[in-house]
Amino acid sequence: MLQDNTALNNALGKIKHKILVFSGKGGVGKSSIAANLGVYLALQGHKVGILDIDFHGPSIPKILGMENSQIKGTEDGLLLPVQKTPSLSVLSVGFMLGEQDMPIIWRGPKKIGAIREFIEHVEWGTLDYLVIDSPPGTGDEPLTIAQFCGKETNAIVVTTPQEVALSDVRKSLSFCNELQLNLLGVVENMSYFVCPHCNEKTEIFGRGKIDEMIKTFKTEILGRIPIEPSVAALSDDGEPFILKGGKTPAAEAMEKMFEKIESKLENKN
Repeated sequence: MLQDNTALNNALGKIKHKILVFSGKGGVGKSSIAANLGVYLALQGHKVGILDIDFHGPSIPKILGMENSQIKGTEDGLLLPVQKTPSLSVLSVGFMLGEQDMPIIWRGPKKIGAIREFIEHVEWGTLDYLVIDSPPGTGDEPLTIAQFCGKETNAIVVTTPQEVALSDVRKSLSFCNELQLNLLGVVENMSYFVCPHCNEKTEIFGRGKIDEMIKTFKTEILGRIPIEPSVAALSDDGEPFILKGGKTPAAEAMEKMFEKIESKLENKN
């Protein structure tokens, strides 16, 4: 028996742009990019939601300083996302854990069901953007979003410059092509380091071959974000970098990249 998707499609129909942020491997700063993109878009006057479907490692609450937040419900039995600001709402399984160290031990069907619940049984309201933070890889979570949202899925792949990451990036880009997603481009995080004393630029991880790869997949580098200690420090303190990063090279590169993403989608619309 086919599942009735009426409620799911009605909920998705109230969201203008769905952005899936994912990566081929962990440790590339994917969640930081997703969180800061959501904050940036809200600052531009858009109604934004951030959906954290990284069930086994939900870090969005930590990055946004919302670790002590809890989910509430409506009289109709729907869940209410947590409001970071009047224009930014957030939902994460991290809000539902009794203890932050409690592991989520779920198989694929459980995760698929949770993603459905997080979309159709949550009072998101009408959104301009829903930024979806997915776990590394091309497994159940990003596949479920791609199947639910279809060709309306806008995808951003986050990576780092190392050669070892290239095969994972290729898999992620192939995933987008195979499922006919709207691939916005690739973010090269931790791309280089700018010395705060002499402004010399050093490519600590070397220069990978990602530029050659993206030509094959007919996409582009959305931005190259330099390594900056304050990015991690602010995330640990629950302060979005896009708000507190000042005019550092990383902050300027991140803002320029987010402007490009917004422009792509607004012009497309």
